[in-house]
Amino acid sequence: MGTRRVELATAAAAAMCLVLASHLRLVSGLCARSVLGASSVGSSRHAVASRQRHTLRMGAAASTGGKRKRGKANPEMDAVLEKYEPVIGIEIHVQLATESKAYCRCSTTYSPLTPNTNICPVCMGEPGSLPVPNDKVVEIAAKAGMALGCSIAQETKWDRKNYFYPDTPKNYQITQYDRPIGEHGRILLPNGREVGVTRIHMEEDSAKMNHQGAGTSLAGSTHSLIDFNRAGIPLAEIVSEPDMRSGLDAAEYGKELQRILRYIGASDGNMAEGSLRLDVNVSLRPKGSSELRTKVELKNLNSFRAVQESTDYEIIRQGKCYETGETIRQETRLWDEKEKVTKIMRVKEGESDYRYFPEPDIPPLRLPRAVIDGWRAELCELPAEKRARYRSEYKLSEADAETITDDQTVAAYFEAAIAAGADPSEAAKWILGDIAAYVNKAAVAITDIGLTPPLLAEMVTLIQGGRITGKIAKELLPELLEGGCEGGVAAVVKERGMEVITDVTVIEGVVREVMEKNADKVEQYRGGKAQLAGFFVGQSMALSGSRADPGTLQRVVKAMLDGTQ
Repeated sequence: MGTRRVELATAAAAAMCLVLASHLRLVSGLCARSVLGASSVGSSRHAVASRQRHTLRMGAAASTGGKRKRGKANPEMDAVLEKYEPVIGIEIHVQLATESKAYCRCSTTYSPLTPNTNICPVCMGEPGSLPVPNDKVVEIAAKAGMALGCSIAQETKWDRKNYFYPDTPKNYQITQYDRPIGEHGRILLPNGREVGVTRIHMEEDSAKMNHQGAGTSLAGSTHSLIDFNRAGIPLAEIVSEPDMRSGLDAAEYGKELQRILRYIGASDGNMAEGSLRLDVNVSLRPKGSSELRTKVELKNLNSFRAVQESTDYEIIRQGKCYETGETIRQETRLWDEKEKVTKIMRVKEGESDYRYFPEPDIPPLRLPRAVIDGWRAELCELPAEKRARYRSEYKLSEADAETITDDQTVAAYFEAAIAAGADPSEAAKWILGDIAAYVNKAAVAITDIGLTPPLLAEMVTLIQGGRITGKIAKELLPELLEGGCEGGVAAVVKERGMEVITDVTVIEGVVREVMEKNADKVEQYRGGKAQLAGFFVGQSMALSGSRADPGTLQRVVKAMLDGTQ
């Protein structure tokens, strides 16, 4: 009894609410079996490194100015927005990071395994098989709801959503309908817009259909093969309020939600692999109106760029429809990445088509307040909180704070450097500049580089203390990044005689030598070409091996050229 167990309720107990104790047990009279705990749908090391490189590429591009790029002018969009207001909501399906499926003990690993290996009678919907809820799914879904600002239900239940499709072996999906695990949330986007979260509920994934024939799309296929390894993998569906007004808003919402889920370890949020799937609902209404018109659902969005482009395209398409008198139908449209258009897939079903009713094989669930409070206490600092702290406490720009907090590991590296004594602004500059360039070129994770946070802090401190120049630091950086300075930066600088020269007498000797070699330019300077002072500073710095203290050097150059020293 040392492990947590999920047990199946008897038919007689099916109408009873179960109490979820601190060890989260569902009581049963028929069988008892443990369900695996956390995360195999979680990130691989390669995926983590790839995410960090993406984050740091963003940083290298955005850091220096701290300003966001403006979108290109779009006359068609401008014409629509003169008369109509876009109304956009998003439904997100996210695979939860558990080792076993939502209602059985099968592994959640489904790629690149041989098809149809991690399956059982429950996955396949065979007669007589009974679902056993995974306790970890409840915990992760509840924590995700908390991170999204939702109220967590103390009593929740499961429902059946009935529909016939080849990838749904039971011909229904176990989901939640009228009593979801979380409701009424809100998240703050980096651009300042708040988006309401209507609800978050638990459900299961369908199987994966592999279309065969001409291409991999359904339209061009001759037949389809079904891999049931994915069937039953736990999902959370997160439904937003229709608070977004542009494709950019939709993409930013998706990015922020992805950050939150990754921060709390709920999912790896990998869109390319289907761990995070966004369906965007778009409608238009006359400016100044509060009515909600017919919406169109957009699918096949496997990147945030696709989210933004498809949403903007659909806004323009619907605007043209209204202007020409064409009827907008409630339908599902697919985004064609090559043609950059949306194409009709099917007419959208209504809720009545799914014939929801309570899941008879899983009784309702009651979550004690103590359990909910315990889970809430385990949440980490969330991205929006971290961004705000970086701006207020570390005085970072909005762009730098957003980029560093985009990946939790990069943020941890940054904070470790500060804890070791680095100036926050200087640490951010190096992380988003030279370190980012190296990480991207070498295709490694920031945790794998030789320049550890303490070494970065030491290097920054030496620069700010005037013991080395930024140029000397850049000369040392390749070796530091490769892990070649085990004795510390200060020791290497001292051993190689790279410390900044502050001795005025030594600097005067360097400047004198440069002036003697460029007597003609000295005369030109003294004849009125004051801009030549920069030439002498540069030549003297080069002759000193970039070791001359910049401030002292500039003062000495000016004094010697002016004949006052």
